[in-house]
Amino acid sequence: MIRTLRLPILSGAVVAALLSAACSAERTSAAAPPEPTAVAIHVAQVESQPIDRFLRVTGSLAADEQADVAAETAGRVIGTPVERGTRVTAGTVLIRVSATEADASVREAEANAAQLEARLGLANLQAFDPVRVPDVLNAKASLDWAEAEFGRIKSLLDQKVVSQAEYEQRLTQVQAARQQYQSALNGAQQSFRSLQAARARVDLARKSAADTVVRAPFTGIVAERLVSTGDYVTRGMKVATVVRIDPVRVELTVPEQYLSLVKAGQHVRLTVDAYPGEVFTAKVRFVSPALKKDQRALTVEAVAENADNRLKPGLFATALLQQPAIAPALLVPASAVETVAGTSRVYVVAGAKVEERIVTIGEKVGDRLELATGVKAGERVAANPRGKLSDGIRVQLEG
Repeated sequence: MIRTLRLPILSGAVVAALLSAACSAERTSAAAPPEPTAVAIHVAQVESQPIDRFLRVTGSLAADEQADVAAETAGRVIGTPVERGTRVTAGTVLIRVSATEADASVREAEANAAQLEARLGLANLQAFDPVRVPDVLNAKASLDWAEAEFGRIKSLLDQKVVSQAEYEQRLTQVQAARQQYQSALNGAQQSFRSLQAARARVDLARKSAADTVVRAPFTGIVAERLVSTGDYVTRGMKVATVVRIDPVRVELTVPEQYLSLVKAGQHVRLTVDAYPGEVFTAKVRFVSPALKKDQRALTVEAVAENADNRLKPGLFATALLQQPAIAPALLVPASAVETVAGTSRVYVVAGAKVEERIVTIGEKVGDRLELATGVKAGERVAANPRGKLSDGIRVQLEG
């Protein structure tokens, strides 16, 4: 009987233990969260390849040439054949000033010069020879006659035919004729110097007459016309501004730490805010021999072709100066980089999960970005996280 009663008791204990274990397992199963679903992603490999690197600097555009054209002579403006924006070539008439007085001065100077040329017996730009001047020729003829007469009288004196007094008279005539001849030579020289001065006055008068027409100094565009018909201008008064903007100058400021990267003849890529997305090309023409003391920077000048005149002086420009090739770059698609609050990151695939990496962005190459830090060549990154990834999340690779 005793053995018969114990069997049900032991069976109940076992059952209770089994029920307790089952309840505990059920509570444990209810408390543990379900395993999260893996996020499907496409991946891209971090590629290593050489790229062109550029130094980014800023500057402004300036005209290749700009001239404030001034009047060379005083007078009343009688013509203004150009306006703002007029395209001109070297020598194109900008302003006309009344030439009445200048023309009269030319005629007067030419008449004075012609009078002296006639006195000296010069014609058709004949070279000056003092012994061929008419007054000199007359004096030479008188001297020759006096010397001939003196020779005849001297021979007669030796023959005792003429008196000593007549001999001395002829000698005095010879001396006087010789002095007159020398005086004629000196007078001819002085007249020639006067002729040279008269010819110089002719040149000045002709220049004054030519200066009544103000001309463009070079090929370009009229930026300003500052006088109108009827205005009175004085010598040195600015009447127009002419600029040449093909090519256009690009004045850049390069920090001193990058001096070794800049040299004459170097190619430059330009962008301006006026034409978003467009790139213009230029070439370095001048590198300053000294730094600006107030900025500790170097002034560099480049020139850019501007046949269509789209680039205007005064525009702010950003320039990219190509640097020498260095170590290869690590490139990923631009879509693989997430930037939030100024911090850039990528998600590197590590097994079945992703690992968040903070990265430093370098150059942009087409639709890819250089990552200077944070990744290694050959690693795989999420190609387009779009805010759906975080550090340690499970992923499923697609494609």
